[in-house]
Amino acid sequence: MSLDELQLAAAVPGPVSTRIRLLDGRRVSWLEFDAVDPAAPLTQAMTMTMEIAARTAFDERIPLVMVVNSAGADIGEGIAALDGWGRVARALTRCSGAVPTFAIVDGPAVSGPALLLGLVDFVIMTERSYAFVNGPVMVRQFTGIDITKDDLGSPGPLEQNAGLPVGVVADRDAGTEMVTELLAYLPDHVDLEPPRWPVTDPVDRPCPEAGELIPESSTGSYDVRQVAEAIVDDDSFMEIRARWAGNVVTAFATVGGRPIGIIANQPMNLAGTLDIPASQKAARFVSFCDSFNLPILTLVDTPGFYPGKDLEWRGMIRHGAQLVYAYGRATVPRICIILRKSYGGAYIVMDSKTMGNDVCLAWPWAELAVMGAGQAAAILQRRATDEERAAFEVDYAERLLNPYIAADRGLVDGVIDPAETRREVAAALSMLANKRERLPRRKHGNTPL
Repeated sequence: MSLDELQLAAAVPGPVSTRIRLLDGRRVSWLEFDAVDPAAPLTQAMTMTMEIAARTAFDERIPLVMVVNSAGADIGEGIAALDGWGRVARALTRCSGAVPTFAIVDGPAVSGPALLLGLVDFVIMTERSYAFVNGPVMVRQFTGIDITKDDLGSPGPLEQNAGLPVGVVADRDAGTEMVTELLAYLPDHVDLEPPRWPVTDPVDRPCPEAGELIPESSTGSYDVRQVAEAIVDDDSFMEIRARWAGNVVTAFATVGGRPIGIIANQPMNLAGTLDIPASQKAARFVSFCDSFNLPILTLVDTPGFYPGKDLEWRGMIRHGAQLVYAYGRATVPRICIILRKSYGGAYIVMDSKTMGNDVCLAWPWAELAVMGAGQAAAILQRRATDEERAAFEVDYAERLLNPYIAADRGLVDGVIDPAETRREVAAALSMLANKRERLPRRKHGNTPL
């Protein structure tokens, strides 16, 4: 242990320790399970150490990092182990929105420890790890299905299907490096602004390549990540949960050295439509950015919500409302750029002026309406001839789809040349640097979970 570290609860028995240590010059509350195989079950003494780590993070206003390797609660201790797990869960909940929290899973995280992962902001899994609430034995007893622990809870499926880990790495050291990278965008606690990065990329740099990426056809696909990378500072773009809900992109970046969060529709996946996973992914990221004072840049190109009976029955209304709610309560600076399409309910959801964003800009070919011309013709001109329908579509596009109509009504602050997007975003961030909102007096809102 170096002179910069302070050991806590050193005499508490068990294969878990906690200390305050430095990560790239940043103090963090560091909790670590020993790299033993098989992993030790969670005892009351071990949960006491975990609770001390979380409480220290909250009291000292420093990030919390947990390296997890636990086979679940100790059956032999019975209710005592469960009581300890509950205390840890409460301490983690207290940290939520107050200090950034991280978990590096290096081994099993089973039952109670697995649920704790859902409480932290960022989960990183090593290649040897796995996590689940109910293991293969319980699955077999209740469903009759034989499944291995790797098929049930290995990092790959959890990253792609559940959106649990933000990344899969080789080992603990690689996990620590990823935590360090994430921390570079984040403040130590809720009362601080994110750390400024050195400015090496001029804020007035033209970015014509951003607009050149957009296909001439309104249905053509492109990679919105390349658009974002053209706008933000060089080498600052870090995507979060890249393999889950690929129809929306969430990422950290900097503009003029200021860390920001980016939410963008991805036309390469499901045409950029919003479904349940995309709404959940974007909503949680918006909420996180709002918690830790990161301005939000939203890049919009979506034809709407993905249609289908299955989605509706699984709660598209409720889950779509999560994204509406996250934007509606966000108080950080919010900038929206409409790249191409913004139709219907998705127009509202993706941080429209109606939802209270601070600056809404559009590119000249942007389309803002209840629906596209073809969809409108299919409904309003369903008995018309092909020629009449084609004429209707042309008239509809000219009268209603262009961004100047929205700008005339004050719903778009400006129609800009794509090459000027970086400069406009930087100027907006500078203007909004001192933005403050007075929050209503209440315990909390009722999030549509």
